[in-house]
Amino acid sequence: MKTTHDLSAAQARRIALAAQGFADSRRHEAPGARHFRKTADRLGVIQIDSVNVVTRTHYLPAFSRLGDYPREVLEAEAWGRKRSMFEYWGHEASLLPMDMQPLFRWRMARAEAGEQWGGLARFGREKRAYIDSILAEIEQRGPVTGGDFAAGPRGQPGWWSWSDGKRALEWLFWAGHVTTKTRRGFERVYDLTERALPAAIVNGPTPEEHDAIRELVRRSALAMGVATEADLRDYFRLPLEQARRAVGELVEAGELTPVSVEGWSKPGYLHPAAKVPRKVEAHALLSPFDNLIWFRDRAERLFDVKIRLEIYTPAEKRLHGYYVLPFLQGETVTARVDLKSDRQARTLLVQAAHAEPDARRDTAEALAIELNRMAGWLGLERVHAAGKGDLAAPLEQALSKM
Repeated sequence: MKTTHDLSAAQARRIALAAQGFADSRRHEAPGARHFRKTADRLGVIQIDSVNVVTRTHYLPAFSRLGDYPREVLEAEAWGRKRSMFEYWGHEASLLPMDMQPLFRWRMARAEAGEQWGGLARFGREKRAYIDSILAEIEQRGPVTGGDFAAGPRGQPGWWSWSDGKRALEWLFWAGHVTTKTRRGFERVYDLTERALPAAIVNGPTPEEHDAIRELVRRSALAMGVATEADLRDYFRLPLEQARRAVGELVEAGELTPVSVEGWSKPGYLHPAAKVPRKVEAHALLSPFDNLIWFRDRAERLFDVKIRLEIYTPAEKRLHGYYVLPFLQGETVTARVDLKSDRQARTLLVQAAHAEPDARRDTAEALAIELNRMAGWLGLERVHAAGKGDLAAPLEQALSKM
């Protein structure tokens, strides 16, 4: 394929950072619902994860981009009475802008047909009458939780250890019959989709599968600025052939421009709205599930660092720690910190701090500022560095001066 533009690695990185909201003026006097909605719309998807070592990951992307926004804002937009987001499988378990719900009905239809999620699809085929009885019960009694159906046989560890009732709820969720009405703590409260979501969304037209996938590719491109085909496909975990066809159609329509990017072995695709800042001055701690870095191959291409999630790595084999947040300083990743919120001691613990090759003279000081900001946002009183890693001593010194 003939390319029409060449981009340097630095230009591609700045485009990606700008598309993700890191080139904007980050610090608002009082970031609130309007700022959060703008960020959520720009990202298109926010991953949810249950790990609560620092705070649950869905709170972090907005903090990384906006600063000290109230976490209650996310909760209102995600699970409040007039919410602007819904839950579904976008990237992984995700929060997505409400207007995108019709774009995922093809995935719901595939789930109902048993074409996705092998184990749960098998359960759906074998237990459909039971699943229908659970749906009928929700229709009659209203919102329910997994705990309402906790009794019953259980299988091997993992999701198959769930009760049949919990599995039925998850099947109904994936097939789009029920959705998250709200959450209590972190537990989903399920209700019928037509009762939980606005009527204008539920009654809106359902796009054809290919049209929906093409729109999701378009939104992926807007959220990333410049991306390979694999990047575009991964953002919403799209099927290979359909995504490839959609990319070709968007190129043909002039909605994506093929580009050659320095250091990239595959062609890139540039969104027409992408901006190329002359400079990006970001200061952000990134969730390991942040949109900017969740696709590890893309993160390595953009920042020349290998970012790996080590939660499931045996402790003795971890390189950087258990819950590691890269530190984005300017346009590069200059450090990584293994963090833990000690809520009883009201302390943000830095269990390890490592410098990256692009670390700067002021990295420890800049990181200390950001850690103090995060601690305050989390309602903690102090930051304590534990002494592991080559950046731990400079960081401890920087913290002591604050």
